[in-house]
Amino acid sequence: MSSTNCRLVRGAVALLIVLVLTSVACAEDKVMARWSKTKSFKEELGGELHIKATYYAAEYIEALVKEEAEKNLWTADEAERFKYQLLSGLSLDEYIPVHIEFDNVGPTMHLAPFDSFLTLWVGKKKLTPVEYDKRFNFGFQGKKDGLVYFPRYDDKGKPYLEGVGSIRLDIRGSISTVTLQLSTVDFIWDVSRDNPEALYKGKAAARLELDRLIKRMDKLKAEKSTLEGQLATLNAELDTVEQRVEELQRQ
Repeated sequence: MSSTNCRLVRGAVALLIVLVLTSVACAEDKVMARWSKTKSFKEELGGELHIKATYYAAEYIEALVKEEAEKNLWTADEAERFKYQLLSGLSLDEYIPVHIEFDNVGPTMHLAPFDSFLTLWVGKKKLTPVEYDKRFNFGFQGKKDGLVYFPRYDDKGKPYLEGVGSIRLDIRGSISTVTLQLSTVDFIWDVSRDNPEALYKGKAAARLELDRLIKRMDKLKAEKSTLEGQLATLNAELDTVEQRVEELQRQ
C-alpha cells in the first residue's frame, strides 16, 4: 500500500473514532438530560431562579460514573470506588433520593423547614421527605444544592415504585417571589424502565452487599441481646415462682 493510501486509511480510521466517540457522548448527554432537569424563571424586577432536580435512575448513575471516570482518567478500580461511594451516599436500598439545586439570582430565599415545600407523587401516593440536607433551612442567595430522601417502601415493606409509570416532584411556588404566581414547580420522570438492580454488579456491589450484611448482623445481634435480657428476666421470675410453690407444698 502506498504512503498516500496509508495516510487516507489512517485518516478514515481517525474520523471513524471521532464519530463513534461523539455518538457515545451524545447518547450519554441524552441519558443525563432525561434524569436531570432544569427549569428557569424570571420576574419583571430582574430576579431569576433556576431549579435543577435529578432523579438517580440506574442509567443516570452509570452515565455519571462513566463521565467522571473519563474526565478524571480513572482506572477501573478508581471508578468502582467512586460508584461505591456514590451508591452508599444515595442509600438506594432504603430511600428514593432526589438532588435539588437552586441558583437564586434574586431576593433571599427562606425555606425552613424545607421538607414542607416538597411532595413526591408516586402514582396516586403522596410522599414527604424523611430526610434532607439541613443547609436548605438557612436563607440564601446564589447557589445551594443537596439531597432529599423520600421513603422507598411503605409500612408493609412494599416498594412504592413497583408498577409505577411516572413520578412527579412538586416544589411549592412560594419558595421564592420569582415563582410566587405558580402553585407548584413540577418535575416529572418516567421510571417505568428504570432498573436499580442493574447497578448491583462488580466490586462496588459486593462492598455494598457487605455493608448491608454487616448492618443486618449488628441489628440481629442487638435484637438477640435484648431477647436474651428478657429471657434472663423471665427465668429469674420463674425461679422465684418455683421456689415459692415448693415452699407452699412443704407446709
